[in-house]
Amino acid sequence: MDFLGYKGKRVIVSGCFSGMGEATARILVEQGAEVHGLDFKETALELASFTQVDLRDPATIDAAVAKIGGKVDALFNCAGLPQTAPALDVMRVNFAGTRYVTEAVLPLMAEGSSIVSISSNGGMGWSRRVPVIMELIQQKGYDEAIQWCEAHMDEVKEGYAFSKEVIIVWTMLNAAHLIKKGIRMNCTMPGPTETPMMSHFKQASGEKVIDAAMQPIGRPSTPKEQATALVFLNSDAASYINGVALPVDGGFIGGVATGQVDLTAMMANAK
Repeated sequence: MDFLGYKGKRVIVSGCFSGMGEATARILVEQGAEVHGLDFKETALELASFTQVDLRDPATIDAAVAKIGGKVDALFNCAGLPQTAPALDVMRVNFAGTRYVTEAVLPLMAEGSSIVSISSNGGMGWSRRVPVIMELIQQKGYDEAIQWCEAHMDEVKEGYAFSKEVIIVWTMLNAAHLIKKGIRMNCTMPGPTETPMMSHFKQASGEKVIDAAMQPIGRPSTPKEQATALVFLNSDAASYINGVALPVDGGFIGGVATGQVDLTAMMANAK
């Protein structure tokens, strides 16, 4: 039985070179999907196609999506930059570029299609900043979004946490509209994961903060553990799951909600 329903499906994975995106593309190939990869760096995986894109350059996104063409059954937004990159580049890739990819692919999607994006537990404070986040989301174009960011660097700060908050709210907002067309949209909120970005997170936040974010499970996840959640959310098996920001964190958010993880102590160790 093809429980997940990917056999013969055409899917796009943005950010397929490494980490969670690479693990996602690998699983999808194993599941029998026709996988089309997008990334700034070329993947070593044997995919149906690979196109180099730079999410800081919308023209490369337009060209890539035009090259893929045809019907697309699922989109996986896995590309991202850490907080050690310039803040505006983080916003370009993590939000503006991700949104641009999604809007470019949507005309290729029909009823039954689905979209999933990677947010982060670093965006868990989204609910306290909805009015500000909505201001940014309401900037319709790529350039307009970046212009808003340039004018609100006090909100953007290092870019990473804010971009991940925006992904969550954007997902929830769009999910309610897209489901009317039969298209689902969700995102995940990973905890610390053993990807090439981990060293950047440790550099930016400090090892004590990363260690605290691994509570209560006490270890980082593997890229495959994150990828399986993404693959599930875009699968036929998740047909009634929509507008969800799913924590994939070994119980961290649950620990915070029930007072078992002390955020005050955690933040005291932040750089």
